[in-house]
Amino acid sequence: MIKLREKRRFFPAILLLPLLLCPAGIFGLSGPPRAEAVRIKDIASFGGVRDNQLIGYGLVVGLQGTGDKKDSTFTMRSMTSMLEKMGVSVEQRQMKPKNVAAVMVTARMPVSAKPGSRLDVTVSSLGDATSLLGGVLLQTPLKGVDGRIYVLAQGPLTIGGFNIQGNQAGNMKNISTVGLLPGGGMVERSVPFDFNLQSSMLLNMHAPDFSTTQQVASRLNDALGGSFARALDISTVELTVPDDFRSNLVPLMASIENIEITPDTAARVVVDEKTGTIVLGQGVRISRVAVAHGNLEVTVREGFNVSQPGPFSGGGTAVTPETDINGAEETRRLNIIEGATLQELVDGLNSVGATPRDVISILRSIKAAGALHAALEVI
Repeated sequence: MIKLREKRRFFPAILLLPLLLCPAGIFGLSGPPRAEAVRIKDIASFGGVRDNQLIGYGLVVGLQGTGDKKDSTFTMRSMTSMLEKMGVSVEQRQMKPKNVAAVMVTARMPVSAKPGSRLDVTVSSLGDATSLLGGVLLQTPLKGVDGRIYVLAQGPLTIGGFNIQGNQAGNMKNISTVGLLPGGGMVERSVPFDFNLQSSMLLNMHAPDFSTTQQVASRLNDALGGSFARALDISTVELTVPDDFRSNLVPLMASIENIEITPDTAARVVVDEKTGTIVLGQGVRISRVAVAHGNLEVTVREGFNVSQPGPFSGGGTAVTPETDINGAEETRRLNIIEGATLQELVDGLNSVGATPRDVISILRSIKAAGALHAALEVI
């Protein structure tokens, strides 16, 4: 049931008392705004459906003098070790690694990846190479957290920038020390997990909220026609797989992930002081408060005056300091701010005539006064 809520307006302070004596119906009635429905798969993730992070160490060759310098001892050792495995004996002091760069190789392997499938691989310079443009990654094993090899990566790099340096100047676009191998990783071992053998699974909400979690559980039970889902905590729903879908979970997941619900979240105001960005949630409300905002500017200027004596007076030239102090304070009247809806709240803050950074101070003061009914988060 949606309760009708009184729609409030902004009025000058001199009219505040007469309006408080007027009947509530003069303002008009309007219902609270309803959030848009979203699919379950947009606000939750399914247990067992995840990526696994892989990492490895390798060498990129074929660079045009933009590789690691001779001081990069780990690059020299890696080159020596690689050549020795190929039956080539060299001394480390004879190596010149300017066309070679030591790199870290990373990838994300889905749990459903099978041997023979390909993955995108990211290559990042580890030493003091200036550019990986034109380089080729030599065969690099990628390991998981358990130390086992899951992917082998090799191939030419794709670089989204360049770095050209001369004797006195240079030109750079984007980052040239990070490259990508589209499909450059070959899966050699899959993660031991059988998705279809699960008798139950967990749905993890992206934004923890009791109302949203309970709504998801209720909608799942309505769609499945029984008590198959229950909320375990503020962000977790446990779903028991119906007998008709045992060992065949894909049709079940395809159906329930498109069920639409209306998520409900706690009122929150997020402030980024570094950039002056302010984000107000839909449920933010402000009780009636009076706000005045102004700036006091004091300017101090130091100068000198030169005093010259009259002709034939026998006096000397004197230098006297002079200080000029000016003070300017903006005159701002009190404004009544009260927000029953997000639009009214924004209009009320704009009526004060403050910049985004000033609004941050105003919101903090309103929160300290107990009139801001939302969590204030500073990032």
